Amino acid sequence: MISKIQDHHINQPAYVYIRQSTMNQVRYHQESTERQYALRDKARELGWTEAMVRVLDADLGVSGAQMMGREDFKILVADVSMGKVGAVLALEASRLARSCADWHRLLELCSLTNTLIIDEDGCYDPADFNDQLLLGLKGTMSQAELHFIRARLQGGKLNKAKKGLLKSPQPVGLCYDDQDNIVLDPDEEIRGAVKLVFDAFGETGSAYGVVHRFTKQDMQFPKRAYGGVWNGKLIWSHLTHSRALGILKNPAYAGTYVYGRYKYKRYITPDGDIRTKCTKVPMSLWSVVIHDHHAGYISWQEYLDNRMTLQKNRTNGEENLLSGPAREGLALCQGLLLCGKCGRRLSVRYTGNGGIYPVYQCNYLKREGLSTKSGLCIRCDLVDNAVSKRVLEVLQPAEVDIALKAIHQLDLRDKAVNHQWEMKIQRAEYEAQLAQRRYEEVDPSNRLVASSLESRWNQTLVNLEKVKKQYAEYQQAETQTLTEEQKKKILSSVKDLPRLWNARTTRAKDRKRILRLLIKDITIEKLSDPKQLMLHLRWQGGACEDIPLSLPPRFCDQLRYPKEIVDKIRNLAMTLSDHQIVEKLNQEGVLSATGKPFNISKVRWIRFKHDIPAPELKQADEITVKEAAKKFGVSIGVVYYWIERRIVQARRIDRGSPYWIKLDADKEKKLFEWVCNSSRIVVKPV
Repeated sequence: MISKIQDHHINQPAYVYIRQSTMNQVRYHQESTERQYALRDKARELGWTEAMVRVLDADLGVSGAQMMGREDFKILVADVSMGKVGAVLALEASRLARSCADWHRLLELCSLTNTLIIDEDGCYDPADFNDQLLLGLKGTMSQAELHFIRARLQGGKLNKAKKGLLKSPQPVGLCYDDQDNIVLDPDEEIRGAVKLVFDAFGETGSAYGVVHRFTKQDMQFPKRAYGGVWNGKLIWSHLTHSRALGILKNPAYAGTYVYGRYKYKRYITPDGDIRTKCTKVPMSLWSVVIHDHHAGYISWQEYLDNRMTLQKNRTNGEENLLSGPAREGLALCQGLLLCGKCGRRLSVRYTGNGGIYPVYQCNYLKREGLSTKSGLCIRCDLVDNAVSKRVLEVLQPAEVDIALKAIHQLDLRDKAVNHQWEMKIQRAEYEAQLAQRRYEEVDPSNRLVASSLESRWNQTLVNLEKVKKQYAEYQQAETQTLTEEQKKKILSSVKDLPRLWNARTTRAKDRKRILRLLIKDITIEKLSDPKQLMLHLRWQGGACEDIPLSLPPRFCDQLRYPKEIVDKIRNLAMTLSDHQIVEKLNQEGVLSATGKPFNISKVRWIRFKHDIPAPELKQADEITVKEAAKKFGVSIGVVYYWIERRIVQARRIDRGSPYWIKLDADKEKKLFEWVCNSSRIVVKPV
């Protein structure tokens, strides 16, 4: 060893690198720490002075599996690369690095800068091939040792978990007894709070609904503190959405022992660092699943149903398979409709003034650029009315049973909430009594302690009054257990379920929840007739049913007169005038396309649109305005001038009908003379 240490090594500082993997090792394995610090004496024995020995111990409690987080190791590598280090002293290769990449990088730098590596076994020169080969073997064994240690630890944990004996922190509502068996929490208030979470989720169908229910009823939920002075104690606070999701997704509440729900995965950051994050494992890949391992709050099937409900509630779920939660809006079948052409879920678009006219439409082909037009588009009220009508027909025989079950559920919910409040008051009373006993047991002469205990007693009394006041406010604000008279009113009103369904006080969100309980999905298929659709209903039980749906005509088609009325006016126009046709139609009670009585303008529009000629009511000795203008060689304006001044005798049946002029020989002679002698009338050639 001494022969390898040269003068230029002694002239450079010797770095003593000290590291242990965890703070638990630093605290309890102090012998290893002492052995590593003893390397300073070894460096002095080898020729380095006290001032030339530098100790790097800032990496105590940091794993050597990677360079990240080991600042002293980075300093060591940097100084070695700049040739500032004569030798590196470590207890063994595993102290410097357990990664072959970090170890061989250090060896290469030491060989380039002629830096020695010294451990308990000897002194090595990385520039020498044999020493480099031996150091490389030691680094490989160090990394392999880390693998063996991890494999033994993980194998032991997995073997114990397969027997259901591996202990882990239990969620609120579950704990270990004296024999290390998982049991329900002995605190009745805690059990009641956990049960209320699952009951509220069964009613609302969403985690947000559970949080809203707890907030509305001013209920709190416990959480257990880990570490510090509050280790193991329960803290009551408001229920958050993340906590509600954690409770609903935890299989321990279903009495199932699970191991392997999460795993650690390494990844590279944009900065090039290697980090570890915890990821969820799919249920099919869980390592250990032991059903009926301990008592639970729900069954395994209920747990699976809750997971499926939460999966459907995701707005970023699979579009074709998930119906989504019941949300606000007028579209009752939102999330239940599938396109019969592409098989994808129909979306809702709110049109009209303020979005009061929703429509169901399939935009997949247009959104993907496969078509320039939207696919299926239908008014929501047409589909909703047809589906609601069928649902009400199905529910008709079970109306009374549904009402009785609903009343029973309301009673159970009110009793559970009231019981939870009573236990909360009992806990506050116990804390007040405990504070009182502690105050009474203290020595009165000890003023400092007595005043502090008295202050705590007063605080518990104030808290007790606050809880009682909150309970009184809740009783006034919330509806409590129904009376017999209220039950009779509910039963009598439920017999008319369609009226309740269509009532303004019934929320669209409640109707959607009822539909989702009964219907799994509805496929809309276009038939050959453009005004006919087919609704394929698939009920939750698996039964299928088809409902034909006729679409109303377009608004322009609704205003278009049918062929029967047009033919009737055509026949009447052969002998009757427009005025007479109007009287005839109104006498028979025939209405126009807008539902109003006929008038002259409507009849004339029909004649104009369908080329129906006016009746020929002209007498044999009468001529028309055009015939008179041609006869005298003047314009029709001159003829109308004569008619307005009553120069000629003309008649017409009604306003708007043509004039018929009657002329005798004297009148014709006077008119010819007038035309010939007038300087203003321009005579047209015949």
